[in-house]
Amino acid sequence: MQAVLLIDFGSTYTKVTIVDLDSEEIVGTARAGTTIETNIMDGLKAALAQIPEPAGGWKFVRKLACSSAAGGLKMIASGLVKELTAEAARRAALGAGARVLEVFSYELTEQDLERIVQLKPDILLLAGGTDGGNKEIILKNSDMLSRLPVSLPVVIAGNKTAAAAAAECLRKRHSPVVMAENVMPELGVLAVESARLAIREVFLTHIIQAKGLDKAEEYLERIMMPTPSAVLSAAELLAQGHGSEPGLGELLIVDVGGATTDVHSIAKGDPSKPSVTLKGLPEPYAKRTVEGDLGMRYSSEALVETAGKRLRDYLGWTDDQIQQQLKLYKEDPWRIPQTAEEARFDVAMGRMAVGLAADRHVGTIEVVYTPFGASYIQNGKDLTPLGVVIGTGGVLLHHPDPLEILRGAVFNSGEPAVLKPQNPVFYLDKEYILAAMGLLREVSPQAALRIMKKYIVKL
Repeated sequence: MQAVLLIDFGSTYTKVTIVDLDSEEIVGTARAGTTIETNIMDGLKAALAQIPEPAGGWKFVRKLACSSAAGGLKMIASGLVKELTAEAARRAALGAGARVLEVFSYELTEQDLERIVQLKPDILLLAGGTDGGNKEIILKNSDMLSRLPVSLPVVIAGNKTAAAAAAECLRKRHSPVVMAENVMPELGVLAVESARLAIREVFLTHIIQAKGLDKAEEYLERIMMPTPSAVLSAAELLAQGHGSEPGLGELLIVDVGGATTDVHSIAKGDPSKPSVTLKGLPEPYAKRTVEGDLGMRYSSEALVETAGKRLRDYLGWTDDQIQQQLKLYKEDPWRIPQTAEEARFDVAMGRMAVGLAADRHVGTIEVVYTPFGASYIQNGKDLTPLGVVIGTGGVLLHHPDPLEILRGAVFNSGEPAVLKPQNPVFYLDKEYILAAMGLLREVSPQAALRIMKKYIVKL
């Protein structure tokens, strides 16, 4: 047996998956509480102990890991115009698997610096200006950032004619300072891959040690990437296929958690109807969004507030009834529904999290009236033709009715401007293997693809 150990050091749980490359089977999965406060290896050993060892013990041919422990990879992005370079920087950070705490645009102020210190990011991403365009803002912001009272890793991905001077200024205070290609070299052109790779490299070489994860690297080959990057990589593989092994085609993945709901789409998202014009920045083929106010437990109060009337209409309850149930979640975030009413509320909350997160992820269409008649403008991705929706995350895996929750991602005729999938087939990542398969893709993509197609079940 060619056993491969794949580990996800999560914020709450350390999850392990062991696969046999020869048979392309999952040997076992387990989880235990992440022990970042003491020694990260304690939780890993506790999880491994749950899987029966073969005679002679484990002889792993590879040992790989990803991590979202200690809050995951937390980033702040800064750019010039909110809708352009600042947004491009945000997308680069999300594509690298980061949790974007805040995005600043135009010139940084003293109040912005205070906010950065308060937020305690792991990495700063500094963008601004197209190549050959505005230099003043990125130079001004680098000077402001050099006054921070703390040293942080910085990735510069702005105007290439000013990048070297900005780096020289930042190195007075910060380390490391890494230069990447401009996230927006020309107006309306996105080029986030270089920044994404730079962020990942800083994560691997600096952030792992700062979070106490380096203790695990004495046992592993290496921690390869943030967990969301692993999930996005697995999603790409599952959609596109590898070699002669076909994928499932364009797809949407919804990961419902206690604190956030993440959505990944692998799709072009071009207009599906004639006479529709795209507006705004081009969308990445592999897109990730994170909604920090749409969690099932730790963010339950924000979710109820955001869902508002939609939640009341779905349940047919009064505000008092909703608040009574919400109080139970606030008192015990680990609570499992004890009654039929609690179970119904749980389904409703999951449905709201999925629906609202999908609303924000997909594109919208608007009608603009001109002297020549009505025109249709699309912002973001049109995912109405998309054929596959996959659910993952502990909330869905341990719920008796995951399909009802996932239907929140479907197009609603009452909101025709929101371009969600119309007739998708639903799947469930029942063994919680997407992050593990993103890791396995690094060493054996075909095996990773076949295992996903075998273990991700159709609902």
